[in-house]
This record gives sequence, C-alpha cells and structure tokens, in this order.
Amino acid sequence: MEETERVEEVGVRAGRGLRWTVLGSLVTRAGSFAMGLVLARLLAADDFGVYAVALAATQIVMHVKDIGIQAAIIHWRGRVEDIAPTASVLNFAVTTLAYGGFWLFAPVFARLSGNEEATGVVRLLTAVVLIEAFTAVRSATLLVRFQQDRLTLAIMIGFVANAAVAVSLAFAGAGAYAFAWGQVTASLVTGVLIFFWGWLPIRVGWDRATAGKLLRIGIPSAIGFGLEALLMNADYVIVGNVLGAEQLGYYLLAFNVSSWVPGIIGTALRYVSLPSFSRLSEDPAALSEGVRRSVPVMVAFVLPPALVMAFLAHPLITFLYGERWDFSAGVLRWLAVLMVVRMLISYLAVDILTGLGATRTTVWLNLGWAVVLLPALLAGAHLGGIRGAAVSHALVAVLVAVPMAVFVLHRVGVRLAPVLPGLVRPALGAVAAGTVMAVLEGVTRGGHALVQLGVAGGAGLLVFVLVVVPGAALRKLVTRSA
Repeated sequence: MEETERVEEVGVRAGRGLRWTVLGSLVTRAGSFAMGLVLARLLAADDFGVYAVALAATQIVMHVKDIGIQAAIIHWRGRVEDIAPTASVLNFAVTTLAYGGFWLFAPVFARLSGNEEATGVVRLLTAVVLIEAFTAVRSATLLVRFQQDRLTLAIMIGFVANAAVAVSLAFAGAGAYAFAWGQVTASLVTGVLIFFWGWLPIRVGWDRATAGKLLRIGIPSAIGFGLEALLMNADYVIVGNVLGAEQLGYYLLAFNVSSWVPGIIGTALRYVSLPSFSRLSEDPAALSEGVRRSVPVMVAFVLPPALVMAFLAHPLITFLYGERWDFSAGVLRWLAVLMVVRMLISYLAVDILTGLGATRTTVWLNLGWAVVLLPALLAGAHLGGIRGAAVSHALVAVLVAVPMAVFVLHRVGVRLAPVLPGLVRPALGAVAAGTVMAVLEGVTRGGHALVQLGVAGGAGLLVFVLVVVPGAALRKLVTRSA
C-alpha cells in the first residue's frame, strides 16, 4: 500500500511535467517536420549527408561533455543549491576541454565519415556544448523541481529562432550550414531563458568531496549516454564512409522520420522519468510497481506509428517529401523496428538504471550493444547499402540489446514478470493492425499516397485501438464525446 501511494505521489508530479514536455515536443516536432519539408525541397541529398555527420558528432559530444554532471544532480539526495557552485565549475571546465578537443578532432571525424567537407559544419554545430556549459546545472535543477513547463517553453522559443534562421539561410544558399546556424541560434536563445528561469544564486566554489561524489555518479552515466549516442549515430559515420554523402542523405531522412516518436515521447519522457525513477528507487517495491505501469503504456503509444512506418513506408515518404526521396522508404521499414527497441531501452531501461544509481550497468549494456553493432553495420552497408545498414541495426537491437536489457534489469532487482500481462493486448493489436495495413496497402497500391495512408493506415490504427483499449474505456470515451 505504501509503495502504491509513493508511486502515485511521484506520478502526479511527473504527470504534470510529462504533459508539458509532451506538449512542447509535439509543437517542436510539428515545427521540425514542417521545416524539414521546406528544407528537403531547398537542399540536396548530399547537404543532408554533411549535416548528418555534424549531427552525429554533436550528439556524441553532448552526451559526454559534462561527464554526467546533470544526471548526478538529478540523482543527488540533498539541496541542489549546496552543490551548484562545485557542479558549475566542474561542468564548465570539462565542457570547454571537450569542445577544444573535438574542434581539433573534427577533420579526422569528417574524413572517417567520408565527408571531409563537413569539418566546418561539425566545428560550428558542436559549439552548442559551450552554451550548455552555462546552463546545464540550471536545466537539471528545473528537472529536479519538476518545473518542466519552464524548460519546455524555453525549448519552444528556441525552436522558433532555429526555424527562422535555418530556412532563411537555406533560401540564401547556405547548404548544410543552414542547419548548423539554426541549431546554434536555438541553443543560445534557449540557454538565456534557462539561465534566468532555472535561477540559482551565482556562486563559484569548489568542494573536493562534492566533486568526487558527483564524478562517481556522473562519469559512468556520461559513458553510458555517450555509448547510447554512439549507438544511434554510428550508422551515419559508417554509411557515409562506405557509401558517400548522397546515400547518407537518404539514410538521414529515413532516420529522422523514425525518430519522430523518440523525439516527441522519448524526450518528454526522459525529462520526467529520470527524476521519477530516482525518487522511486528508494523503495524497490515502488520502483517495480512504477515499471509495471509504465512499460505497457509506452508500448501501446509506440507501436501504432511504428506499424505505419513499417507497412506504409513508401506512401508515407512519397506523400511527405516527394518521389525523389522514395529510396529512403526501404530503410524506414527497418528503422521502425529499431525505434521501438530504442524507446524501450534508451528511454526506459537506461533511465531506470540511472535512477537506481546503477550507472556502471548502463555502460556495460550500451557497450555490449555497440560491440556487436559496429561490425554488423559495416557488413550490412557493404552487402546491402543503406538498407543493409538499417537491417543490421534493427536485428542487433532485437536479438542482442533487448535480451541484455532484460538481464541487467533483473540483476538490479527490477521485477519484469508483472509487466507481461499488460503487453498481451498491445501485441495482439499490433498483429491485427499490421495484417490489415499490409492487405489494404496491396489493394490501394498504385493510387495516390494520401489515399493509401488514409485507407490502410486509418483502418489499421482503428483495429489497433479496438483491440488494445478495453471496451469499458472505449464506451466511457464515446459517452463523454456524446
């Protein structure tokens, strides 16, 4: 009973934060989608390829640049104000060194990715970490306080600046630099807002014991998240190196589409899951109860868009971006599978482990995944091009990453057996909806892409809802609507 009350107490606060972050993610993702449609018609595939290299570099640097100080602050059992001076100094020093090192390494990274001309874009885009050096502690403070509304508003305002700059520069012929300058502008605007909204006294200090505790929690977390970033961006480097910038551009487009759900739900979830699981970790029974409730809900939200991407990839890409990007559809089918696994592991299992303070375990989980993935991606790209790389990524995720995640969660005491009954309806719904989509896609093939999406996608999603949502809940919803 006590663990249920604790789960519900944290759930209320997390629910409020989640509503804000989902709203912000929906708005920014809708904006990103609209901006992507514009840029896909203004820029060439090799421009997307150059940007993909810079984006991969930025994602890796962003995850390791503060050696896990943000995660350590979220896990801290005490007043943030007491550790803020030491955390700020530590974060700024490490971030500056990280950017300096990567500025020197940028030409090598671009060359390894098969896009040496991307060096300048890499150096510019990774500069966003310098901005975050001033705001990381305050961002973590907003999460600890469950003030996701302020963080969300800052990100949304920053995105508006991003879109204005990126589209304007794309019209002016700036190529891949349009993406980079847009991102830097967004980070600057967002950073200024977070600096004031996540207010802490401006104090500079150093406490050796505090720094040691932060590093003991933070370094394994940073390595784990860095490996996670490597897992999600290694294919950019390998595809670019093996197949060149144009093929990488097609791959990036498909990967971006497959990242809509992680970008909307996953990002929003991480803003509340880390502090929530951290609070629940004080009571193992409460943590297991939280996992039992959250996993089926996530699966039920993630499966419908994954089914659309997997079974209706060609009409989806053609309708959104035009026939010249149809080559990306064969990649999207497989990346949809990766997207489901990514949500379950990167945005749930890793957050649970981090909340428990088992940050070293996240390192071993992601390291084991990476050891198998990198040679598989290389073989897939050589044997099957961009589709082969996507197939390799999906198969390694299902056959290697999922069993490893289940094993490590069991080892740290998270009970997963109670989750299984809640997954029966989503699994049955996925089978039924996928069958309907596959049949109707064949029937409507040759017609307009929008018709295929409306008929096959609409019918499949309806079937999924009818199977997954309990009848009583549906009747209640219909009654309210009436």
